Amino acid sequence: MNLRKPTTASLALQYAILAIGLTFAIFPIYFVAQAALRPGNTLYSTELQLLPTDASLEHFTTILTTRTDELNLPLWLWNSVKVAALTTIVTLIVTVTGGYALSRFKFRGRGSLLTSMLGLQAFPAALALPAYYLLLSQFNLLNNHFGLILVYAAGAIVFNVWNLKGYFDTIPIDLEEAATIDGATPTQAFFMVMLPLARPAIAVTALFGFLAGFGDFIVAQTVLFDPDLYTATVGIFTLQEGYRTPWGLFAASALIVSVPVTVLFLYLQRNLVGGLSAGGVKG
Repeated sequence: MNLRKPTTASLALQYAILAIGLTFAIFPIYFVAQAALRPGNTLYSTELQLLPTDASLEHFTTILTTRTDELNLPLWLWNSVKVAALTTIVTLIVTVTGGYALSRFKFRGRGSLLTSMLGLQAFPAALALPAYYLLLSQFNLLNNHFGLILVYAAGAIVFNVWNLKGYFDTIPIDLEEAATIDGATPTQAFFMVMLPLARPAIAVTALFGFLAGFGDFIVAQTVLFDPDLYTATVGIFTLQEGYRTPWGLFAASALIVSVPVTVLFLYLQRNLVGGLSAGGVKG
């Protein structure tokens, strides 16, 4: 098959489109970094500069070293990481087993269950907020990280079960049957054959589970009342006092809070590529 060599004009157009997209992706990060490095509470300057002429790490020092009821980012960040990590674990346990069961087992009501789960996904998550509040109140889980984890995991179940179920469908059942012929139990076949092959989908599920627990503001702001239990998003929001907005602290906090998610994404991306290249059958 002869492939047509792209013309200079088409290549120039493609690079121009990529450059425009990259500019829109990077400029918000650059804008926040400028605000974080600029002393005082000025959000932006009328002069476009690569770095502020009076750049300072004052906001980063303040946000990382101050320990008061009104400002304690290290504690809030730890709370966010803890809630997100436990949400990821609960989400993986429920969705991996649920997706596998819906893929491999045929039982009465299976189709209705899948359809009803898909219907639940169509409703905006904000509509469930009053119900979540009442449920947590009934079980004395308000102002509690465990209640928050249950809410986040429940919200992440529907999409991830569907996603994993579809991925398990693509893995030939012959691989499990071959493992059982070699003496493996169904449980061993699941852990030793299915899970390694489903690593790309599991990595995506883990990332979505972590993001569900790490980046939420609405639910956490509704059910958490103790400043020592605040997650990073809620704690940073409380920095605003009346009509005074500490833009420099906001910007520095945003950059710091983005680090765990960025590191996790890069790590899971590497695992995702490794899992895809491993393949289902080796010659």
